[in-house]
Amino acid sequence: MLLLGMKLLMRPKLTTWNLTQLIEDHKGEELRTLIKSIEQAAKRIEGERGILKENISSNQFQKLMKLVEGINEQISIVVGFAHLKYAADTSSNEAAAMLTKMEMLSADISNRLLFFDIWFKKQLDDRNADRLINSAPIVYREHLKHSRLLSKFTLSEPEEKIISTLEVSGSGALTKIYDRMTSSLEFVVRLKKGNRVIEKKFSNKEKMLSMIRSTKKEERVSAYKSLLKEYKRNSGVLGEIYFNKVIQWHDEFLKLRGFKRPISVRNIYNNLEDSTVESLLQACRSNAKVFQKYFKEKAEMIGLKKLHRYHLYAPLTLSERYRERFSYQSAVSTVIDTFYDFDTRFGKFATKVFNEKHVDSEIRKAKQGGAFCYTVTPKLTPYILLNFDGRIRDVSTMAHELGHAIHSMAASDKPISVAHAPLPLAETASVFAEILLNDRLRGRLTREQKAILLASQIDDMYATIMRQAYFTLFEIEAHKIITEKNANINEVSDLYLRNLEDQFGDSVTVSDDFRWEWLYIPHLYHTPFYCYAYSFGNLLVLSLYQLFRKEGKSSFIPKYYKLLSSGGSRKTEEILSDIGIDISSRDFWQQGFDLVERNVRELRDL
Repeated sequence: MLLLGMKLLMRPKLTTWNLTQLIEDHKGEELRTLIKSIEQAAKRIEGERGILKENISSNQFQKLMKLVEGINEQISIVVGFAHLKYAADTSSNEAAAMLTKMEMLSADISNRLLFFDIWFKKQLDDRNADRLINSAPIVYREHLKHSRLLSKFTLSEPEEKIISTLEVSGSGALTKIYDRMTSSLEFVVRLKKGNRVIEKKFSNKEKMLSMIRSTKKEERVSAYKSLLKEYKRNSGVLGEIYFNKVIQWHDEFLKLRGFKRPISVRNIYNNLEDSTVESLLQACRSNAKVFQKYFKEKAEMIGLKKLHRYHLYAPLTLSERYRERFSYQSAVSTVIDTFYDFDTRFGKFATKVFNEKHVDSEIRKAKQGGAFCYTVTPKLTPYILLNFDGRIRDVSTMAHELGHAIHSMAASDKPISVAHAPLPLAETASVFAEILLNDRLRGRLTREQKAILLASQIDDMYATIMRQAYFTLFEIEAHKIITEKNANINEVSDLYLRNLEDQFGDSVTVSDDFRWEWLYIPHLYHTPFYCYAYSFGNLLVLSLYQLFRKEGKSSFIPKYYKLLSSGGSRKTEEILSDIGIDISSRDFWQQGFDLVERNVRELRDL
């Protein structure tokens, strides 16, 4: 495998990640020393409390701000280490205990330093706040302005401390219980073989879910039935966890902090207007017909009178010879070469992730399902979790998560407080990476294989645009009926079934068992109202990609890199305005759906 510039140091193989760059020996003196250092730094900052006066100098303010950032970096390391250890083996009592301990440490330190944040948000007068903001380095200014905007939702110091303390054993604990419970579920898929029924047992959900894209109708149906049956069986506990998360969200953010609506919390913390997000969701709902038309045509393509939800992701071919399998080495090579061909910096960033052994790619029991990219601090190469099974979708997932890593690494010169991209831009680099990969793959395919890949891409566009928007629409209504009408698990599941009927119309048959599907969507538990970020990100990327095709590399890449390297140091609207995109315009959202329609027509022609 020949790569430009930097090469992989070894032949890639399925591995677990190496966390020694964070902490070499968590059972020895190193972790205790780091915790002691955090404690000492906290005491030093607490000792500076007396300088927080209206006439504080800019130098004093910035010095204190950087001390807080320093301790945040150290906390991110110990908490990040614990999270990654736990994700690698959610059945480990040791890892779970360590994660709880580190989260409690983080909550304690946050509480002790809360005075600085509250002083700046609530106690400092506007004139002096403006003075400190305007004298701060430019990279911090938008962050500080946004902090002041959040002042009306900030409580008193004692109240904030109570909320922070209870988070670990409250909402945070519920999320951990959800993760441990769902990661330990076992799935039984029943398949007919002649006159016999064969049972295949799966301890890893991701391995089992690869069957929903099987060329065999029976496998797709059996995989979904197994998934939904198991979540229905556990719906009492999983539903109770969700209801308590929703009630906690309502009590804290609406009753105590004064947000207007549950979704407003996510919007305001991400510096977005409710109206912008509402425009996005309505655009998605009004364009549901785009995908409904595609699903009707897809049913004809695969020889069905009407598509059933079981077969939504069915491939266009029944022949396995068109279902290309990738070795892990081939997948890594393909993805990294894709990045190098686009831009040398991107290729070097992606290679660095593998060379530093920051990828956990193998499938094993009790490992967290799905995939993610975890940036511990801007100074460290991000960590990536995959569950690689050799399917083309796994290669796309690899490109997606490496896109996240590249986004973080492009902004690695930013301070930790402003390095992370705002939610609307969080999926930009990841989805763009997938499109680049798909372009590369299409170049080596036959006409029929191109049709199969294009159909798969349209399926993914549905999954990452329309499906995510409807998850958000479901959340809006679920929060409402749980807090206002004391809804039970059956009523929330009825709501979800109606949500599916709305998005599919008469294009897809949805059986009653899909009423339990929402229980297995982790974002609904982990990060309420996050899902619209995927819709936003994918529609944005479709616009960016059209700009790339129109302008070419030399003009586009400098703008695109500037977007990624901005991290969270500027408002989303300003960053996008620099490259000619106006997210307040309805046309911006619509052009993404227009591209989907063009892809559907191209598929029909193939």
